[in-house]
Amino acid sequence: MTFLRVARAATFLGVSDDTVRRWIEQGALTGHKNSAGHTVVDGAQLAQLARRNAVSPEDPAKVGSSARNRLVGLVTAVKSDPVMSQVELQCGPHRIVSLMSTEAVEDLGLEPGSVATAVVKSTAVIVETEGRK
Repeated sequence: MTFLRVARAATFLGVSDDTVRRWIEQGALTGHKNSAGHTVVDGAQLAQLARRNAVSPEDPAKVGSSARNRLVGLVTAVKSDPVMSQVELQCGPHRIVSLMSTEAVEDLGLEPGSVATAVVKSTAVIVETEGRK
C-alpha cells in the first residue's frame, strides 16, 4: 500500500498543504501518522479523490474515437519548417509536444491560442515509478 505525505498529496491534487489537512479534519481524506510522525494519506484514497475532483474542458472535436486518453488544451507554440512542425499544448498542468507535418498544422489552423485536443493511444504510453524494480 502506498502512503503519501501531506505536501506530496497536495501537489498531486493541485491544492495547498492546508487544504489537504482541512480535508483530513473534515473526513474527506483519512490521515494517520507514519513511523516518523508525519501525517500521511492512503494513495488509493487520494487517487479516488483526484478522479472525482478532475475537471476537463469539453472536447471540441465532438467525434467518436477509440482513444480514451484525450487532453484538451491551448496551443502555446508552433515551430515550423517547410515540411515538419512542432506544436506545444498546455493541457491543464501538462505540457504536450507533438511533431506533425506543416501541412497538418495549416489544415488544422493551429496557432498560439487555438484550442486543440491531444489524443494519446495507450500502446504508446510508458509508465514509470520511483524507487521500484
